[in-house]
Amino acid sequence: MDWLIHPFTANSFMVQALLAGVLVSIACSVAGTFVILRGLSFIGDALSHGVLPGIAVAFLVGLPGILGAAAGAAFMIGGISLITRRSRLSSDTAIGLLFVGMLSLGVIIISRSSSFSGDLTRILFGEILGISSQSLFLQLAATVVIIAIAVVCARPFLLLSFDPEQAQVAGFSTRLYHNIMLFMIALTVIVSFQTVGTLLVFGLLIAPAAAGALLARRIKIMMMWSVIFGVLSMYIGLLLSYYLNLAAGASIILVTVVIFFIVFVVQNIRSRKFIPTKEKDHG
Repeated sequence: MDWLIHPFTANSFMVQALLAGVLVSIACSVAGTFVILRGLSFIGDALSHGVLPGIAVAFLVGLPGILGAAAGAAFMIGGISLITRRSRLSSDTAIGLLFVGMLSLGVIIISRSSSFSGDLTRILFGEILGISSQSLFLQLAATVVIIAIAVVCARPFLLLSFDPEQAQVAGFSTRLYHNIMLFMIALTVIVSFQTVGTLLVFGLLIAPAAAGALLARRIKIMMMWSVIFGVLSMYIGLLLSYYLNLAAGASIILVTVVIFFIVFVVQNIRSRKFIPTKEKDHG
């Protein structure tokens, strides 16, 4: 059984990667639970891709990528809010327009620069095996903030997820708490892209939380399962990348999706066993 822990005991960078992965899993599980319950998967996808031009510009001018990601996310959320308020278009339409527009702009910026070969891989797929101590502390701080938001806003978030009208009746501003939820999701994407990249962070937002939703009816239990599946995916994905020489970020996300389908199949098998069979009518 030594092969299960040897990569982490023999390599300090693997320990750093696992710690960063655990923090990302916790942050994505908390935010991802409300993404699933609130039906915000599309905006989660749009944010994880829409920050690309901001990151690209930040790298070109020599600024930290996280500042560019923050600017891109702010532009996305502001643009979606503006289009929804000032037109008859639905939020899904606004999200779709900005999603494809920002993604296209990011690709154009990258295609016009000859210095993006290394940075592009880092932007899209992260650098979990080369995570710095500074990025690790930043991820820790962001994870604490995300957990704090979820705890403080638990009741309005819950009402928004199941009955927005009841949230309004209870005295909570639906627009305010919707925006706070979007901020929490955006913060998760902005910070986590350094670890797993813009293309893969969406998988961590969705797959573990979706698997947790299949197993639990209560939000706290759903989050707990989501964290377990996220951390397990990190651990297994890092082992696979170490022994099979695979891309770490992609291996982690693939494991999250496989875990979801395993839970999905097991739940369907269990539910069929407990469905009473109708007795045949022999006349």
